[in-house]
Amino acid sequence: MSPYAHITGWGMAVPERVLTNAELSLMVETSDEWIFSRTGIRERHIADPEQTTASLAVEASLEALRIARLKPADLDLIIVATSSPEHIFPATACLVQDRIGATKAGAFDLLAACSGFIYGLNMATQAISSGSVHTALVIGAETLSRLVDWKDRNTCILFGDGAGAFVLQAAEERAGVLSAVMRSDGSGSDLLTLPGGGSRFPTTIDTVTQGLHYVQMNGREVFRFATRVMSQSTQEAVAKAGLRLEDIQLVIPHQANQRIIETALKNLEIPPERCFINLDRYGNNSTASIPIATCEAFTAGRLKPGDNIVMVGFGAGLTWGAAVVEWSGPFHGVRKLRPARLRLYARIRSFILRLLRRIDAWMWGRNNP
Repeated sequence: MSPYAHITGWGMAVPERVLTNAELSLMVETSDEWIFSRTGIRERHIADPEQTTASLAVEASLEALRIARLKPADLDLIIVATSSPEHIFPATACLVQDRIGATKAGAFDLLAACSGFIYGLNMATQAISSGSVHTALVIGAETLSRLVDWKDRNTCILFGDGAGAFVLQAAEERAGVLSAVMRSDGSGSDLLTLPGGGSRFPTTIDTVTQGLHYVQMNGREVFRFATRVMSQSTQEAVAKAGLRLEDIQLVIPHQANQRIIETALKNLEIPPERCFINLDRYGNNSTASIPIATCEAFTAGRLKPGDNIVMVGFGAGLTWGAAVVEWSGPFHGVRKLRPARLRLYARIRSFILRLLRRIDAWMWGRNNP
């Protein structure tokens, strides 16, 4: 019998700096009333210059490992879902692997826009179910504030920065991730895009001048698409898990737009009290929105062992997906972890490895003149 992937640890990290709608109204032609009435957003967190996608991911990951009572060396796999990676390559996941000291973990980035965390959760679950890995870390991390045009009120009002992480562990008991669906429709790729910076439009003076390195969105078409696929994928994932909508205690949607969420809930005939929303305080954190909302739902007492929950999202691509999870929580154990100490050990290890690499290169050069 294939093992199940239990969520045994969770963590989040958001920048301290908060940008309110009132502050935004001093930057672009908008107002708190205009933004809130159309999106449900009141404020969002914005990364400081020294904060990056990887640094936020590391903070969230260490907290998730602390809750799971695992050391970084226990990890077999790290997946970072992000729309704002530190580089095209190396993968942001590799930076996280080094900074936390996950000495045995493979690491890669996953790009499926705001659906990325659902995709990553499913990929890690399949790896655990196949027996190829026992413990995985799935992260959604973003610094999208660096990819929006702060003169465009249609996009700059939406996005915030942050990271969320789950630890997944194998167990024979039926719980954890019970089902997932992933879907895409590339015919809508132009509806939500960041054109510049890739091989199609590599960075030049012209691409910068044209603003191709900023997020571009057709809001009306994205709204129509999102309300349709969120309800469809939720129904599909619930049926795939062998459950009914009445069996779901909580829906945790991608936090993109209040009206999209309300419309999807109405289509599903799910009352608002069975949905967790923190959009007003964070805005759209893209891949990080679902794990951040999950962390806050747990803190608020909205999650307990045995609860069936649905995580559902959509994003550029176009992509969408949903996962059904039976919440279980950490496995029993008494190990106490200190994230600060783990971070220090990882830095020392990384320094030693870099030093050994330089010595090896010097010795190789001497022996091969």
